[in-house]
Amino acid sequence: MIISRAPFRVSFAGGGSDIPAFYEKYGGCVLSTTIKKYVYLTMHPAFNRDDISLKYSKTENVHSYKEIEHKIFHQAFKRFDINGVEIASMADVTAGTGLGSSSTFTVALLKLLYTYQHRYVSTYHIAKEACDIEITDLGNPIGKQDQFAAAFGGLKFYEFLPNGFVKIEPIVMNPESYKKLEDNCVMFYTGITHDANKVLAEQKKNIENDKKKDEILLQMCDLARDLKRHLEMNDVDYLGECLAKGWELKKQMASTITGGPIDELYEKGIKAGATGGKLLGAGGGGFLLFYVPKDEIKENVRKAFKNYKELPFELDNSGVSIIYCD
Repeated sequence: MIISRAPFRVSFAGGGSDIPAFYEKYGGCVLSTTIKKYVYLTMHPAFNRDDISLKYSKTENVHSYKEIEHKIFHQAFKRFDINGVEIASMADVTAGTGLGSSSTFTVALLKLLYTYQHRYVSTYHIAKEACDIEITDLGNPIGKQDQFAAAFGGLKFYEFLPNGFVKIEPIVMNPESYKKLEDNCVMFYTGITHDANKVLAEQKKNIENDKKKDEILLQMCDLARDLKRHLEMNDVDYLGECLAKGWELKKQMASTITGGPIDELYEKGIKAGATGGKLLGAGGGGFLLFYVPKDEIKENVRKAFKNYKELPFELDNSGVSIIYCD
């Protein structure tokens, strides 16, 4: 048996600039971190060595990759000559919540399949191939940040160059600053799931047809660079201001990003004392992230969201990995 694991990501600034329609013109950048919540994939020999058995929200038993219904499994197995295996998928957080679950799954799957075939490839190769599957093969209107975050892990600054290359740079701070970042970020599940592809499809169309959207994304990239500079000076509290500014910009990118219930929940957090926040992921639902600088204010925010599930915010620095191999 082999078990792979890849972390979910939380994007702080620059989201949307990782879409090809934008970065191929101007270059993009995102500052994000991964958290200690994961997708797990287990793999072992199938009872029938001619079959492929897949278990996720449903079960598939097929004789060839051509019969696989799950789109990512289908494209991944198309790239690998593998039969006679059983793969099961589990996750700490449900899909459609703004934490990059689809790309995290793809990265974990590729790591698993390469390990099964005793083939070494670089972490960059896995991230790039996950992008190829989701963006090129499946035509999803998404960017590259989720795949690279799941692959590399940690608190990092990603630059998306016009030629397609992705530059990865870790954010280096004092140890107490990482702890402060963990302590002051709180996340609540809105209870609203969403289809990121629908939100991003509108955003991609807007970028391609509206020059004003380019200007907004350029401002969002500037915010990501500012946040990088402040964090490296151990000014963690700047994150609240950055989130607040970024959220106001992000809402202008597509009509499906926010709406009545989400706006009300966001304002509830700000009124309770958070200095900034944002809806994670493409928009439309999922988790709300707030930056709350003082303990007594955190209690006010938690009381305001007492009817909503809080997800512990702990930084991950592992990236995709094999955690068991028998």
